[in-house]
Amino acid sequence: MIKINNMRSFLILIVLLLLSNTIMHAQKEAQYTQYMYNTSSINPAYAGSREVFSMFGLYRNQWNGIDGAPTTSNLAFNTPITDRLGLGLTIVHDEIGPSEETDFSVDFSYHIPINYKYRLYFGLKASGNLLNIDFTKLNIYNPGNPSFENNVDNQFSPNVGAGVYLQSKESYFGISVPYFLKTEHYESNDNSVIRPDLSLYLMAGYVFNLSSSVRFKPSFLGTFVNNAPFKYDISANFIFIDKWILGLSYRNNQVMSAMAGFQISNLLYVGYGYDFEVGDLVTNYDGTYEFFLRYEIFDSTKRNFSDKFF
Repeated sequence: MIKINNMRSFLILIVLLLLSNTIMHAQKEAQYTQYMYNTSSINPAYAGSREVFSMFGLYRNQWNGIDGAPTTSNLAFNTPITDRLGLGLTIVHDEIGPSEETDFSVDFSYHIPINYKYRLYFGLKASGNLLNIDFTKLNIYNPGNPSFENNVDNQFSPNVGAGVYLQSKESYFGISVPYFLKTEHYESNDNSVIRPDLSLYLMAGYVFNLSSSVRFKPSFLGTFVNNAPFKYDISANFIFIDKWILGLSYRNNQVMSAMAGFQISNLLYVGYGYDFEVGDLVTNYDGTYEFFLRYEIFDSTKRNFSDKFF
C-alpha cells in the first residue's frame, strides 16, 4: 500500500493546478445531460471511486434534425488498481459541421479515507486532442476568404487537468478543471477556429431515502468560464426498488431534460435522456437525445450492485 507521505508531491501538484485557474485556459468540453453517470469526463478524481472495473459508453445527438449538428461518442473505462490508486481511460469523439475532434485521456486518482463514511479523491488527467476540419463541406459564400483555404488535418494538442472528489455512499462533491491549456477548437457559430477559455466545474449530489423502495437523488453541476455567464444544471431523479430511475433536469440556458434508467442486471445499467428547449428560445429542431450503457465487473460476494449511487 502506498503511504500518504509518498504522495505529497502528487497532492501539492493537484492543488497548485486548481488554484492557478485564473491565469490558465482550456479546451471546450462536450456537454452531457446525464453527467452524473459520466463524471470521469470532467473530473479525473472519479477514477476508481466505484471500486470496480467499470465500462461506460455514450452517444449524444444534439439538435436532432439540423444539418451538421453536434454528435458525441464517449467510451470510458475506470478501475481501482491498488487500495488507494485508481486509473481511468476515456475516448471522446465529437463531430460538428465540417470538424471532427477526438480526445484521448488517462486519469490517475489517489484517495484518502476521511472517516468510516467519506473518502477524498485527488486526480490528474493527461490528454491529447486531434482536430480535423474539412472546409469543403461548408457552403462558403466568400470563396476568397483565406480562413477557408486550408483544411486542418490531425492537428494535435496535448493537455492536462486536475480534480478533487469527496464521496460517501449517499453523497458526493467535486471541483475540477479537466483542461488547463488553451487549445484550438472549431466553433460552428461563425465557422472559425477559436481558443476557448478555461472551464471550472463544481458538482454535488445526494441520495435521500423516502421509503424502503423509493429514493430521491438530486444533483448539481455548475460551470465557470472566463468572460462568460455562469452555467448550471439541476437534476432530480427518483430511484424505485433500486432498479428504475426517472428524473428531470433544468439548465439555465432554458433547456429541460427528461431522463430514464434501468438496472438490467447486477452488471448492466442502461440510461436515456432527451433535451428540449423551453421559454422564449424554442427552435425548430427535434430536440437532443442521449443514450448510454454502463457495464461493471465485480465480486458479488463482496459488493451489492445497489450500494453505489454515483
